[in-house]
Amino acid sequence: MRGYVNRSELKQIVLFGLILLPTAILCYENKIHIGHITSVPLFVMLLLMLATRNIEIPISNIRTRKPELLPQHALALEKIYSVPVSQELITPKERVFDTKITINFAGVIVPTLAIVYLLLTGPITTSLEIALIITVITFLASEMSDGVGIEVPDYIGLLSLPLALLLSIENVESVIYVSSVVGIIAGCTASLLTIDREKNGSAYISIGGVGNFRAIYTITLIASLISYYT
Repeated sequence: MRGYVNRSELKQIVLFGLILLPTAILCYENKIHIGHITSVPLFVMLLLMLATRNIEIPISNIRTRKPELLPQHALALEKIYSVPVSQELITPKERVFDTKITINFAGVIVPTLAIVYLLLTGPITTSLEIALIITVITFLASEMSDGVGIEVPDYIGLLSLPLALLLSIENVESVIYVSSVVGIIAGCTASLLTIDREKNGSAYISIGGVGNFRAIYTITLIASLISYYT
């Protein structure tokens, strides 16, 4: 677990919580779904993602450079991203991070289980075609933020919406969800593989966590609510 709850994080939790309140009513009335994921499992998934957003699973280590100006911006980064940058700067090696590569439980593990199920029960080709486009766009739009990790715009998943409406109106919410989440995760992974380790650095780099979790959770909510109209 890397992140912690500060004022900025608390505001985000409250915002998502307020969105979940009417979503709970829609789920109780069986009015929303994502593909074959029905209302109750969908709401459990949304709650689980929000509750486990700070759980990181280490998968590898790399060495990255400590940017010289990072200590000056540490407090601002902590306030914005809710990560203990100042504490993470205190390491035995002054010039480099022993960077932990992690996957986020809420941003990768939970969505992956849902996506595998949806691909087994829904339109595979269309979802993967759009996912390829989202992957490229995410890779181009992503940015390695020193001390934080890979950051993508929160709205990046919305790019799948018009494509899904054009190509698969009958399964639109499933295609939006699968293509967006797969594209975001794959795009962040591609960005991770191409970072300049001599220029950028962070104690942690998370796939599906800090810097990109909000994009994944936002599109999950949007895909769920779109199903009300389909």
